[in-house]
Amino acid sequence: MVVFLPLAVAAVLVLLPRLSDSAVRWIWIAACAADLILVVVLWLGYAPSESGFSHEVNRRWIPSVSSGYHIGVDGMSLPLVALTSGLFLACAIYSARETRRVRAFAALFLFLETVCLGLFVSLDLILFFVFFDLSIVGMYFVIAGWGHRDAARAALKFFLYTFLGSLALLLGFIGLYLAATPHTFDIVELSRQNPLAGKGLAGALILLALGVGLAIKTPTVPFHTWLPPAHTEAPAAGSAILAGVLLKMGTYGFVRIVMPTLPDTWRRYALVFVVVGVISVIYGALVALAQRDFKRMIAYTSVNHMGYVILAVGAAGLVASSAEQARHLAITGAVTQMVSHGLITGALFLLAGALYDRGGTYEMDSYSGLAAQAPRFAGLTAIAAFASLGLPGFSGFIAEFQIFTGSLGGAPVSTAVAFLGILITAALFLRALQQMFLGEHRSPNGAFRDVTAPEAASIVPLLVLAVLIGLFPRFLLDVIEPAARAVSAVVGR
Repeated sequence: MVVFLPLAVAAVLVLLPRLSDSAVRWIWIAACAADLILVVVLWLGYAPSESGFSHEVNRRWIPSVSSGYHIGVDGMSLPLVALTSGLFLACAIYSARETRRVRAFAALFLFLETVCLGLFVSLDLILFFVFFDLSIVGMYFVIAGWGHRDAARAALKFFLYTFLGSLALLLGFIGLYLAATPHTFDIVELSRQNPLAGKGLAGALILLALGVGLAIKTPTVPFHTWLPPAHTEAPAAGSAILAGVLLKMGTYGFVRIVMPTLPDTWRRYALVFVVVGVISVIYGALVALAQRDFKRMIAYTSVNHMGYVILAVGAAGLVASSAEQARHLAITGAVTQMVSHGLITGALFLLAGALYDRGGTYEMDSYSGLAAQAPRFAGLTAIAAFASLGLPGFSGFIAEFQIFTGSLGGAPVSTAVAFLGILITAALFLRALQQMFLGEHRSPNGAFRDVTAPEAASIVPLLVLAVLIGLFPRFLLDVIEPAARAVSAVVGR
Protein backbone atom coordinates (compact mmCIF):
# COMPACT_ATOMS: atom_id res chain seq x y z
CA MET A 1 0.00 0.00 0.00
CA VAL A 2 2.75 2.44 0.96
CA VAL A 3 4.76 1.69 -2.17
CA PHE A 4 2.06 1.66 -4.82
CA LEU A 5 -0.42 4.28 -3.56
CA PRO A 6 1.40 7.14 -5.39
CA LEU A 7 1.51 5.12 -8.62
CA ALA A 8 -2.21 4.38 -8.38
CA VAL A 9 -2.97 8.08 -7.97
CA ALA A 10 -0.69 8.90 -10.90
CA ALA A 11 -2.68 6.47 -13.05
CA VAL A 12 -5.93 8.18 -11.97
CA LEU A 13 -4.51 11.60 -12.95
CA VAL A 14 -3.55 10.28 -16.37
CA LEU A 15 -6.89 8.58 -16.95
CA LEU A 16 -9.01 11.59 -15.93
CA PRO A 17 -7.99 14.29 -18.44
CA ARG A 18 -10.78 16.70 -17.52
CA LEU A 19 -9.43 17.50 -14.08
CA SER A 20 -8.41 21.13 -13.64
CA ASP A 21 -4.85 22.04 -12.77
CA SER A 22 -6.01 23.11 -9.32
CA ALA A 23 -7.67 19.73 -8.72
CA VAL A 24 -4.53 17.93 -9.90
CA ARG A 25 -2.39 19.88 -7.43
CA TRP A 26 -4.68 19.09 -4.49
CA ILE A 27 -4.92 15.41 -5.43
CA TRP A 28 -1.12 15.26 -5.68
CA ILE A 29 -0.66 16.85 -2.25
CA ALA A 30 -3.38 14.65 -0.71
CA ALA A 31 -1.81 11.48 -2.13
CA CYS A 32 1.63 12.38 -0.75
CA ALA A 33 0.13 13.31 2.63
CA ALA A 34 -1.79 10.02 2.79
CA ASP A 35 1.36 8.09 1.97
CA LEU A 36 3.29 9.91 4.70
CA ILE A 37 0.54 9.04 7.20
CA LEU A 38 0.83 5.38 6.18
CA VAL A 39 4.60 5.55 6.72
CA VAL A 40 4.07 7.02 10.20
CA VAL A 41 1.71 4.13 10.98
CA LEU A 42 4.37 1.76 9.60
CA TRP A 43 6.98 3.36 11.88
CA LEU A 44 4.73 3.13 14.96
CA GLY A 45 4.04 -0.53 14.20
CA TYR A 46 7.65 -1.38 13.43
CA ALA A 47 8.57 -4.66 15.12
CA PRO A 48 11.32 -6.62 13.33
CA SER A 49 11.01 -10.39 13.25
CA GLU A 50 13.82 -12.92 13.67
CA SER A 51 14.93 -12.14 10.12
CA GLY A 52 15.51 -8.53 11.18
CA PHE A 53 12.73 -7.15 8.97
CA SER A 54 9.22 -5.92 9.64
CA HIS A 55 6.16 -5.93 7.35
CA GLU A 56 7.93 -8.53 5.20
CA VAL A 57 6.33 -9.88 2.01
CA ASN A 58 7.88 -12.65 -0.07
CA ARG A 59 5.98 -13.83 -3.15
CA ARG A 60 7.01 -15.86 -6.21
CA TRP A 61 7.78 -13.52 -9.10
CA ILE A 62 10.31 -14.95 -11.59
CA PRO A 63 10.75 -18.51 -10.29
CA SER A 64 12.97 -19.61 -13.19
CA VAL A 65 15.81 -17.48 -11.77
CA SER A 66 14.75 -17.65 -8.10
CA SER A 67 13.76 -13.99 -8.03
CA GLY A 68 10.82 -13.06 -5.83
CA TYR A 69 8.77 -10.05 -4.89
CA HIS A 70 10.55 -9.82 -1.54
CA ILE A 71 10.11 -6.58 0.38
CA GLY A 72 10.41 -5.49 4.00
CA VAL A 73 11.79 -2.73 6.19
CA ASP A 74 14.46 -2.67 8.85
CA GLY A 75 16.29 0.07 10.71
CA MET A 76 18.28 1.11 7.66
CA SER A 77 15.43 1.25 5.17
CA LEU A 78 12.60 2.60 7.36
CA PRO A 79 14.24 6.03 7.96
CA LEU A 80 14.85 6.36 4.21
CA VAL A 81 11.26 5.39 3.45
CA ALA A 82 10.11 8.11 5.87
CA LEU A 83 12.55 10.61 4.34
CA THR A 84 11.25 9.78 0.86
CA SER A 85 7.58 10.24 1.71
CA GLY A 86 8.25 13.45 3.63
CA LEU A 87 10.40 15.01 0.94
CA PHE A 88 7.94 14.15 -1.83
CA LEU A 89 5.16 15.80 0.17
CA ALA A 90 7.32 18.91 0.63
CA CYS A 91 7.97 19.02 -3.14
CA ALA A 92 4.26 18.59 -3.91
CA ILE A 93 3.42 21.57 -1.69
CA TYR A 94 6.27 23.63 -3.12
CA SER A 95 5.14 22.84 -6.69
CA ALA A 96 1.60 24.12 -6.10
CA ARG A 97 2.59 27.16 -8.18
CA GLU A 98 3.76 25.07 -11.16
CA THR A 99 1.82 26.04 -14.29
CA ARG A 100 3.57 24.05 -17.04
CA ARG A 101 1.89 20.70 -17.86
CA VAL A 102 0.76 20.27 -14.27
CA ARG A 103 -0.90 16.88 -14.79
CA ALA A 104 2.21 15.31 -16.32
CA PHE A 105 4.45 16.91 -13.68
CA ALA A 106 2.35 15.56 -10.81
CA ALA A 107 2.01 12.09 -12.34
CA LEU A 108 5.75 11.89 -12.95
CA PHE A 109 6.57 12.81 -9.35
CA LEU A 110 4.05 10.29 -8.01
CA PHE A 111 5.61 7.64 -10.25
CA LEU A 112 9.06 8.58 -8.90
CA GLU A 113 7.79 8.31 -5.33
CA THR A 114 6.65 4.73 -5.90
CA VAL A 115 9.98 3.90 -7.54
CA CYS A 116 12.03 5.35 -4.67
CA LEU A 117 9.92 3.70 -1.96
CA GLY A 118 10.09 0.41 -3.84
CA LEU A 119 13.86 0.47 -4.01
CA PHE A 120 14.31 1.11 -0.29
CA VAL A 121 12.06 -1.82 0.68
CA SER A 122 13.44 -4.26 -1.93
CA LEU A 123 15.06 -7.42 -0.61
CA ASP A 124 15.62 -8.98 -4.02
CA LEU A 125 18.38 -7.86 -6.40
CA ILE A 126 16.23 -7.93 -9.55
CA LEU A 127 13.48 -5.97 -7.82
CA PHE A 128 16.11 -3.49 -6.60
CA PHE A 129 17.48 -3.17 -10.13
CA VAL A 130 14.04 -2.56 -11.67
CA PHE A 131 13.33 0.31 -9.30
CA PHE A 132 16.91 1.60 -9.68
CA ASP A 133 16.54 1.82 -13.47
CA LEU A 134 13.05 3.33 -13.37
CA SER A 135 14.32 6.14 -11.15
CA ILE A 136 16.74 7.11 -13.93
CA VAL A 137 13.93 7.25 -16.48
CA GLY A 138 11.65 9.29 -14.23
CA MET A 139 14.28 11.87 -13.31
CA TYR A 140 15.39 12.17 -16.94
CA PHE A 141 11.92 13.37 -17.93
CA VAL A 142 11.71 15.73 -14.94
CA ILE A 143 14.97 17.46 -15.93
CA ALA A 144 14.33 17.46 -19.68
CA GLY A 145 10.69 18.50 -19.46
CA TRP A 146 10.72 21.15 -16.73
CA GLY A 147 14.34 22.23 -16.47
CA HIS A 148 16.09 25.45 -17.44
CA ARG A 149 17.95 26.55 -20.56
CA ASP A 150 20.33 23.63 -21.12
CA ALA A 151 18.05 21.01 -19.59
CA ALA A 152 18.09 18.60 -22.54
CA ARG A 153 21.87 18.23 -22.49
CA ALA A 154 22.01 17.92 -18.70
CA ALA A 155 19.24 15.29 -18.73
CA LEU A 156 21.02 13.28 -21.42
CA LYS A 157 24.31 13.37 -19.51
CA PHE A 158 22.52 12.30 -16.33
CA PHE A 159 20.80 9.43 -18.13
CA LEU A 160 23.90 8.11 -19.91
CA TYR A 161 26.11 8.25 -16.82
CA THR A 162 23.62 6.65 -14.44
CA PHE A 163 22.39 4.10 -16.98
CA LEU A 164 26.00 2.99 -17.48
CA GLY A 165 26.18 2.60 -13.70
CA SER A 166 23.03 0.49 -13.69
CA LEU A 167 24.54 -1.84 -16.31
CA ALA A 168 27.63 -2.32 -14.15
CA LEU A 169 25.32 -2.98 -11.20
CA LEU A 170 23.43 -5.63 -13.17
CA LEU A 171 26.69 -7.42 -14.00
CA GLY A 172 27.53 -7.49 -10.30
CA PHE A 173 24.08 -8.85 -9.42
CA ILE A 174 24.42 -11.63 -11.99
CA GLY A 175 27.83 -12.47 -10.55
CA LEU A 176 26.34 -12.80 -7.06
CA TYR A 177 23.54 -14.97 -8.45
CA LEU A 178 25.95 -17.35 -10.19
CA ALA A 179 28.20 -17.61 -7.14
CA ALA A 180 25.35 -18.57 -4.80
CA THR A 181 24.40 -22.21 -4.17
CA PRO A 182 21.56 -22.59 -4.87
CA HIS A 183 21.38 -19.67 -7.27
CA THR A 184 19.29 -16.81 -5.91
CA PHE A 185 18.80 -13.06 -6.16
CA ASP A 186 17.42 -12.83 -2.63
CA ILE A 187 19.50 -10.35 -0.63
CA VAL A 188 18.78 -11.96 2.74
CA GLU A 189 19.76 -15.41 1.47
CA LEU A 190 22.91 -14.06 -0.21
CA SER A 191 23.94 -12.38 3.04
CA ARG A 192 23.45 -15.67 4.87
CA GLN A 193 25.41 -17.68 2.28
CA ASN A 194 28.39 -15.32 1.82
CA PRO A 195 28.87 -17.01 -1.60
CA LEU A 196 32.19 -15.41 -2.52
CA ALA A 197 34.09 -16.18 0.68
CA GLY A 198 37.64 -17.20 -0.26
CA LYS A 199 37.13 -16.44 -3.98
CA GLY A 200 39.60 -13.59 -4.32
CA LEU A 201 39.50 -12.61 -8.00
CA ALA A 202 35.79 -13.33 -8.52
CA GLY A 203 34.91 -11.38 -5.40
CA ALA A 204 37.10 -8.46 -6.48
CA LEU A 205 35.49 -8.28 -9.93
CA ILE A 206 31.97 -8.38 -8.54
CA LEU A 207 32.87 -5.72 -5.96
CA LEU A 208 34.29 -3.59 -8.78
CA ALA A 209 31.06 -3.87 -10.78
CA LEU A 210 28.84 -3.12 -7.78
CA GLY A 211 31.14 -0.36 -6.53
CA VAL A 212 31.24 1.46 -9.88
CA GLY A 213 27.48 1.18 -10.36
CA LEU A 214 26.69 2.55 -6.92
CA ALA A 215 29.50 5.15 -6.95
CA ILE A 216 28.06 6.72 -10.12
CA LYS A 217 24.66 7.02 -8.46
CA THR A 218 26.06 8.37 -5.16
CA PRO A 219 28.09 10.08 -6.84
CA THR A 220 31.71 9.97 -5.74
CA VAL A 221 34.81 11.40 -7.39
CA PRO A 222 35.57 10.74 -10.27
CA PHE A 223 32.02 9.72 -11.24
CA HIS A 224 30.39 12.97 -10.11
CA THR A 225 30.53 15.08 -13.26
CA TRP A 226 26.89 14.45 -14.23
CA LEU A 227 25.63 15.90 -10.93
CA PRO A 228 26.29 19.69 -11.15
CA PRO A 229 24.69 20.22 -14.59
CA ALA A 230 21.74 17.99 -13.66
CA HIS A 231 21.11 20.03 -10.52
CA THR A 232 21.71 23.38 -12.16
CA GLU A 233 19.24 22.74 -14.97
CA ALA A 234 16.60 20.75 -13.04
CA PRO A 235 13.53 22.43 -11.53
CA ALA A 236 13.84 23.07 -7.79
CA ALA A 237 11.60 20.16 -6.80
CA GLY A 238 13.53 17.86 -9.13
CA SER A 239 16.83 18.90 -7.56
CA ALA A 240 15.42 18.33 -4.06
CA ILE A 241 14.38 14.77 -4.96
CA LEU A 242 17.58 14.06 -6.89
CA ALA A 243 19.80 15.11 -3.98
CA GLY A 244 17.54 14.15 -1.12
CA VAL A 245 16.43 10.71 -2.31
CA LEU A 246 18.03 9.45 -5.52
CA LEU A 247 21.63 9.92 -4.37
CA LYS A 248 20.82 7.76 -1.33
CA MET A 249 20.12 4.84 -3.65
CA GLY A 250 23.87 4.58 -4.18
CA THR A 251 24.96 4.81 -0.55
CA TYR A 252 22.05 2.60 0.56
CA GLY A 253 23.18 -0.03 -1.93
CA PHE A 254 26.55 -0.24 -0.17
CA VAL A 255 25.06 -0.94 3.28
CA ARG A 256 22.15 -3.08 2.07
CA ILE A 257 23.84 -5.17 -0.64
CA VAL A 258 27.62 -4.85 -0.95
CA MET A 259 28.75 -5.05 2.68
CA PRO A 260 26.49 -7.95 3.77
CA THR A 261 26.93 -10.09 0.63
CA LEU A 262 30.70 -9.51 0.15
CA PRO A 263 32.07 -9.10 3.69
CA ASP A 264 35.46 -10.70 3.04
CA THR A 265 36.07 -8.81 -0.18
CA TRP A 266 34.81 -5.59 1.41
CA ARG A 267 37.35 -5.86 4.23
CA ARG A 268 40.13 -6.58 1.73
CA TYR A 269 39.43 -3.50 -0.40
CA ALA A 270 37.90 -1.18 2.20
CA LEU A 271 40.89 1.14 2.04
CA VAL A 272 40.02 1.97 -1.59
CA PHE A 273 36.60 3.23 -0.48
CA VAL A 274 38.12 5.19 2.39
CA VAL A 275 40.42 6.99 -0.04
CA VAL A 276 37.57 7.65 -2.49
CA GLY A 277 35.45 8.97 0.37
CA VAL A 278 38.13 11.37 1.61
CA ILE A 279 38.85 12.64 -1.89
CA SER A 280 35.13 13.24 -2.43
CA VAL A 281 34.89 15.11 0.89
CA ILE A 282 37.78 17.48 0.17
CA TYR A 283 37.28 17.85 -3.59
CA GLY A 284 33.54 18.45 -3.25
CA ALA A 285 34.09 21.13 -0.61
CA LEU A 286 36.90 22.89 -2.51
CA VAL A 287 35.03 22.98 -5.82
CA ALA A 288 31.89 24.19 -4.01
CA LEU A 289 34.00 26.99 -2.52
CA ALA A 290 35.00 28.08 -6.03
CA GLN A 291 31.40 28.35 -7.32
CA ARG A 292 29.57 31.60 -7.99
CA ASP A 293 26.31 29.81 -8.81
CA PHE A 294 24.32 29.16 -5.61
CA LYS A 295 22.61 26.00 -6.86
CA ARG A 296 25.81 24.58 -8.32
CA MET A 297 27.53 25.24 -4.99
CA ILE A 298 24.86 23.20 -3.18
CA ALA A 299 25.30 20.42 -5.75
CA TYR A 300 29.00 20.12 -4.99
CA THR A 301 28.33 20.04 -1.25
CA SER A 302 26.35 16.85 -1.97
CA VAL A 303 29.56 15.27 -3.31
CA ASN A 304 31.20 16.39 -0.06
CA HIS A 305 28.47 15.02 2.22
CA MET A 306 28.14 11.71 0.40
CA GLY A 307 31.90 11.39 0.71
CA TYR A 308 31.46 11.17 4.50
CA VAL A 309 29.13 8.20 4.01
CA ILE A 310 31.66 6.39 1.79
CA LEU A 311 34.42 7.15 4.31
CA ALA A 312 32.32 5.64 7.11
CA VAL A 313 31.40 2.42 5.32
CA GLY A 314 34.98 2.01 4.11
CA ALA A 315 36.40 2.57 7.58
CA ALA A 316 33.92 0.02 8.95
CA GLY A 317 35.73 -2.60 6.87
CA LEU A 318 39.10 -1.58 8.28
CA VAL A 319 38.15 -1.56 11.95
CA ALA A 320 39.65 -4.49 13.85
CA SER A 321 37.24 -7.31 14.66
CA SER A 322 37.75 -6.55 18.36
CA ALA A 323 36.45 -2.98 17.86
CA GLU A 324 32.87 -3.95 17.07
CA GLN A 325 31.46 -0.78 18.66
CA ALA A 326 33.47 1.50 16.35
CA ARG A 327 32.30 -0.38 13.25
CA HIS A 328 28.71 -0.24 14.43
CA LEU A 329 29.02 3.49 15.12
CA ALA A 330 30.44 4.20 11.64
CA ILE A 331 27.58 2.37 9.92
CA THR A 332 24.99 4.08 12.13
CA GLY A 333 26.53 7.45 11.28
CA ALA A 334 26.44 6.65 7.57
CA VAL A 335 22.69 5.94 7.63
CA THR A 336 22.02 8.98 9.83
CA GLN A 337 23.97 11.12 7.36
CA MET A 338 21.76 9.90 4.52
CA VAL A 339 18.66 11.08 6.38
CA SER A 340 20.26 14.34 7.49
CA HIS A 341 21.55 15.22 4.04
CA GLY A 342 18.16 14.50 2.49
CA LEU A 343 16.38 16.91 4.83
CA ILE A 344 18.92 19.74 4.75
CA THR A 345 19.93 19.65 1.09
CA GLY A 346 16.31 19.20 0.05
CA ALA A 347 15.50 22.43 1.89
CA LEU A 348 18.50 24.21 0.35
CA PHE A 349 17.47 23.30 -3.20
CA LEU A 350 13.91 24.50 -2.59
CA LEU A 351 15.34 27.77 -1.27
CA ALA A 352 17.52 28.00 -4.39
CA GLY A 353 14.38 27.59 -6.46
CA ALA A 354 12.74 30.47 -4.61
CA LEU A 355 15.82 32.59 -5.30
CA TYR A 356 15.63 31.83 -9.03
CA ASP A 357 11.91 32.59 -9.19
CA ARG A 358 12.54 36.08 -7.86
CA GLY A 359 15.79 36.99 -9.60
CA GLY A 360 15.94 34.76 -12.67
CA THR A 361 19.49 33.64 -11.88
CA TYR A 362 21.45 31.57 -9.38
CA GLU A 363 24.55 33.80 -9.65
CA MET A 364 25.38 34.97 -6.14
CA ASP A 365 27.14 38.09 -7.49
CA SER A 366 23.75 39.33 -8.72
CA TYR A 367 22.35 39.62 -5.18
CA SER A 368 23.17 41.48 -2.00
CA GLY A 369 21.30 42.92 0.96
CA LEU A 370 18.40 40.49 0.60
CA ALA A 371 17.93 40.16 4.37
CA ALA A 372 16.37 43.61 4.58
CA GLN A 373 13.62 42.84 2.06
CA ALA A 374 13.18 39.12 2.70
CA PRO A 375 14.08 38.40 6.36
CA ARG A 376 12.25 35.06 6.49
CA PHE A 377 13.98 33.86 3.32
CA ALA A 378 17.33 34.96 4.76
CA GLY A 379 16.64 33.26 8.08
CA LEU A 380 15.63 29.96 6.52
CA THR A 381 18.66 29.97 4.23
CA ALA A 382 20.96 30.70 7.16
CA ILE A 383 19.44 27.87 9.23
CA ALA A 384 19.81 25.43 6.31
CA ALA A 385 23.42 26.55 5.73
CA PHE A 386 24.39 26.13 9.39
CA ALA A 387 22.69 22.73 9.44
CA SER A 388 24.61 21.68 6.32
CA LEU A 389 27.99 22.54 7.83
CA GLY A 390 27.24 20.32 10.83
CA LEU A 391 26.80 22.73 13.73
CA PRO A 392 25.66 21.18 17.05
CA GLY A 393 21.89 21.22 17.41
CA PHE A 394 21.32 19.95 13.87
CA SER A 395 21.10 16.44 12.45
CA GLY A 396 24.35 16.91 10.51
CA PHE A 397 26.31 17.15 13.75
CA ILE A 398 24.88 13.87 15.05
CA ALA A 399 25.70 12.09 11.79
CA GLU A 400 29.21 13.47 11.35
CA PHE A 401 30.12 12.96 15.00
CA GLN A 402 29.24 9.28 14.69
CA ILE A 403 31.08 8.96 11.38
CA PHE A 404 34.28 10.53 12.68
CA THR A 405 34.19 8.65 15.99
CA GLY A 406 33.54 5.32 14.31
CA SER A 407 36.10 5.88 11.53
CA LEU A 408 39.06 7.07 13.59
CA GLY A 409 40.01 3.56 14.76
CA GLY A 410 40.13 2.05 11.28
CA ALA A 411 41.37 5.02 9.23
CA PRO A 412 42.84 7.67 11.56
CA VAL A 413 44.80 9.63 8.94
CA SER A 414 41.99 9.70 6.39
CA THR A 415 39.46 10.71 9.04
CA ALA A 416 41.70 13.54 10.22
CA VAL A 417 42.03 14.81 6.64
CA ALA A 418 38.25 14.62 6.22
CA PHE A 419 37.86 17.04 9.13
CA LEU A 420 39.07 19.77 6.75
CA GLY A 421 35.88 19.31 4.77
CA ILE A 422 33.87 20.81 7.64
CA LEU A 423 36.10 23.90 7.73
CA ILE A 424 35.85 24.43 3.97
CA THR A 425 32.07 23.93 4.05
CA ALA A 426 31.78 26.55 6.78
CA ALA A 427 33.81 28.99 4.68
CA LEU A 428 31.73 28.54 1.54
CA PHE A 429 28.37 28.90 3.26
CA LEU A 430 29.44 31.91 5.32
CA ARG A 431 30.75 33.59 2.17
CA ALA A 432 27.48 32.93 0.36
CA LEU A 433 25.39 34.27 3.26
CA GLN A 434 27.52 37.41 3.55
CA GLN A 435 27.44 38.10 -0.17
CA MET A 436 23.73 37.54 -0.75
CA PHE A 437 22.11 38.85 2.42
CA LEU A 438 24.30 41.65 3.77
CA GLY A 439 25.21 45.06 2.38
CA GLU A 440 23.25 47.32 0.06
CA HIS A 441 20.24 45.75 -1.66
CA ARG A 442 20.77 44.43 -5.18
CA SER A 443 18.60 42.01 -7.17
CA PRO A 444 18.25 41.49 -10.93
CA ASN A 445 14.51 42.23 -10.84
CA GLY A 446 14.54 44.97 -8.23
CA ALA A 447 12.24 44.17 -5.33
CA PHE A 448 12.73 40.76 -3.73
CA ARG A 449 9.63 39.34 -2.07
CA ASP A 450 9.80 37.13 0.99
CA VAL A 451 8.88 33.43 1.11
CA THR A 452 5.28 32.58 0.32
CA ALA A 453 3.03 30.30 2.37
CA PRO A 454 3.52 27.22 0.10
CA GLU A 455 7.29 27.74 0.14
CA ALA A 456 7.33 28.02 3.93
CA ALA A 457 5.05 24.99 4.30
CA SER A 458 7.45 22.88 2.25
CA ILE A 459 10.78 24.13 3.63
CA VAL A 460 10.14 24.77 7.33
CA PRO A 461 9.13 21.16 8.24
CA LEU A 462 12.35 19.82 6.70
CA LEU A 463 14.46 22.16 8.82
CA VAL A 464 12.36 21.47 11.93
CA LEU A 465 13.04 17.76 11.49
CA ALA A 466 16.76 18.47 11.11
CA VAL A 467 16.66 20.35 14.43
CA LEU A 468 14.58 17.65 16.16
CA ILE A 469 17.07 14.96 15.11
CA GLY A 470 19.92 17.20 16.23
CA LEU A 471 18.40 17.76 19.69
CA PHE A 472 16.54 14.49 20.24
CA PRO A 473 18.20 11.85 18.04
CA ARG A 474 17.14 8.87 20.13
CA PHE A 475 13.90 8.21 18.23
CA LEU A 476 15.90 7.81 15.00
CA LEU A 477 18.95 6.04 16.42
CA ASP A 478 16.84 3.47 18.27
CA VAL A 479 15.60 2.33 14.86
CA ILE A 480 18.92 2.50 12.99
CA GLU A 481 21.28 0.98 15.55
CA PRO A 482 19.99 -2.64 15.68
CA ALA A 483 20.12 -2.92 11.87
CA ALA A 484 23.56 -1.30 11.77
CA ARG A 485 24.73 -3.72 14.44
CA ALA A 486 23.55 -6.65 12.29
CA VAL A 487 25.49 -5.38 9.26
CA SER A 488 28.52 -4.72 11.46
CA ALA A 489 28.43 -8.31 12.72
CA VAL A 490 28.31 -9.66 9.17
CA VAL A 491 31.23 -7.49 8.04
CA GLY A 492 33.29 -8.46 11.06
CA ARG A 493 32.70 -12.20 10.92
